[in-house]
Amino acid sequence: MNLLAVERIKLFSTRSPWWCALITLALTIGFAAILAGASPADSPIAVSATQFGGSQFGIAVVMVLAALAVTTEYRFNTIRTTFQAVPHRSPALLAKAVVVGLMALVIGEIGAFGALGLAMLMRPNDGLGLHTTQDWLNVAGLGPVFAISAVLAVALGILIRHSAGAIALLLIYYLAVEELVQIIPKVGHHIHEWMPFNVANKFLRGSAVVDGPAPSDSPLSPGWALAYFAGIAIVFLLVALGVAKKRDA
Repeated sequence: MNLLAVERIKLFSTRSPWWCALITLALTIGFAAILAGASPADSPIAVSATQFGGSQFGIAVVMVLAALAVTTEYRFNTIRTTFQAVPHRSPALLAKAVVVGLMALVIGEIGAFGALGLAMLMRPNDGLGLHTTQDWLNVAGLGPVFAISAVLAVALGILIRHSAGAIALLLIYYLAVEELVQIIPKVGHHIHEWMPFNVANKFLRGSAVVDGPAPSDSPLSPGWALAYFAGIAIVFLLVALGVAKKRDA
């Protein structure tokens, strides 16, 4: 608990998490407002469409926040003090991953329900609401995906240790690599089915979407999709902890 408190203080005593949180909420809720205002009055929008900003761009900003939570400590050498206080290193890094993941979870839930609530206010006749299990996954599922994405970014930050490199790799992979994999002849589609963020999209959106991004082609059910995505993040975090133990701070 002391380590969690320390990591919470370190995280919230810098400005970058606050700015990233505000940008994430602005993107998540702002895109819902744009979509609600731009859609014709006689063309109802779906619940999944209100989450476009969070699932497409909010995740990217949350991963930047998570990576900076680690790499900033390496940049200013404050990580050395942390490792002097916690020589085994892993508990301190795990505490950081937990705190950052919880913050991402809260941001995701606030953004998701804020986006839905604003869309409902702007389009009261569309019947927007959480009527089905898939509707709940579309909205409430954004927080867990944010949290797992943040843990994955923390792991990458531990491995790379440099802000620019970690952020560049995260954004290039998230925004481009998974889509580009599909153009590989013969096997590209099969590889894409198991790419982590494509699988996470299956958890959020299921097999069919009325509006918004194309549905995931993952063969997993939504529940197994979330477990698969979380498993990848855990594996990366374990590898990062092992590497952090063996090298100099």
